[in-house]
Amino acid sequence: QVQLVESGGGSVLAGGSLKLSCEISGYLYRPYMAWFRQGPGKEREGIAAIDRTGTTGYANSVKGRFTISKDNAKNTLYLQMNSLKPEDTAVYYCAADSGIRPPSLRETDYHNWGQGTQVTVSS
Repeated sequence: QVQLVESGGGSVLAGGSLKLSCEISGYLYRPYMAWFRQGPGKEREGIAAIDRTGTTGYANSVKGRFTISKDNAKNTLYLQMNSLKPEDTAVYYCAADSGIRPPSLRETDYHNWGQGTQVTVSS
């Protein structure tokens, strides 16, 4: 059984940085992974994705500010968030699945999810 556990959320002032981690246990064949977020009163959105080769994709809202990466040896996915804005306030989720697929920000492409970690950015 695959389990994903996020960590690293918290409160930060606008302009600050946070780094989220997602530890993945269990086996996924040729995994592709992503970060999603759900802000207050908003639908969950995909913001950063990475495929098995390390190719990445980003939503326009975070491009240039956020960086997704992974450490295969540690089975851990990361999201480095810089220049944070109040509108980045949300619960952040990591997601993963198996297969050969380019970086995907579609929620329906993932069947394994973490429990979420809160990020709050104040002005």
